[in-house]
Amino acid sequence: MALPSLTVAPPGSRCTIDYQDTGGDGPTVVLAHGLGFDESVGADVGRALSPDFRVLVPVLPLGSHRRPMRPDADLSAHGVARVLADFMDRLDLRDATLVQNDAGTAQLLVGVRDERIARLVLTSCEALDNYPPGIQGRILSVACKVPGGVFLLVQSFRFPSLVRMRTSLGGMARTRLPKELIGRWYGPLLTNRHVRRDFARFLHATRKDCYLRAARNLPGLTRPALVAWGAEDRMMPPAAGRRLAELLPNSRYVEIPGARTLVPLDNPAALTDEIRRFVKDHPLPDER
Repeated sequence: MALPSLTVAPPGSRCTIDYQDTGGDGPTVVLAHGLGFDESVGADVGRALSPDFRVLVPVLPLGSHRRPMRPDADLSAHGVARVLADFMDRLDLRDATLVQNDAGTAQLLVGVRDERIARLVLTSCEALDNYPPGIQGRILSVACKVPGGVFLLVQSFRFPSLVRMRTSLGGMARTRLPKELIGRWYGPLLTNRHVRRDFARFLHATRKDCYLRAARNLPGLTRPALVAWGAEDRMMPPAAGRRLAELLPNSRYVEIPGARTLVPLDNPAALTDEIRRFVKDHPLPDER
């Protein structure tokens, strides 16, 4: 079934994005995915939350999107963050619980475009000086500096055995990644040159100090935050999660057992329980 779509228009990046919306009148939860993923990476968490929450998942222009961006779009990390913020604006989401995995996108909204965020959940994501993160991030960084490097790297995604290697996606999950999911995530990169262009432009726009700069705004976030880190994460070490939590004045840090970077895929039940507990512990005035 095709997802609904929405045109967003942050400065310099007018585009149409797909999104998933469970509907309902419960508290709003927005799930934001990372580089090379789409709405399916958090599907189990979304299904588990949907009986009591309205869950929305925008497909951000991070490599698994099916609708290419305009050639002049801002595809830096900040540009993608503005797409996320404009998505929430266009749907007039109020008091959303924003859940971010893998990418650090949500951090870039703090103190800049955070008026619609009532609660923030950060799960194993880029932060502080861990950017680009791990060996996977370093490989991407090198690939984008070599002529034709991104194209050649993308070709390796045709082979699930290569994708499952520890230096690739296999190092981000304890779960054995199904061939169907790998094909879904990397299909747009392999079949659409405009999506490959978007992916390469995002990689070229990477700035090593991106999240160190963003960290300056984190102590100003007075709304509650939950930092839920994969206990076995090597790409985003738990030490980075603890440092992140220390910067957020109203936060709690927890480690999710049996999970690496892709926490929603590795242990969706534990993450769902933590989100539910977090929302219950921090009710909004109309939820009391």
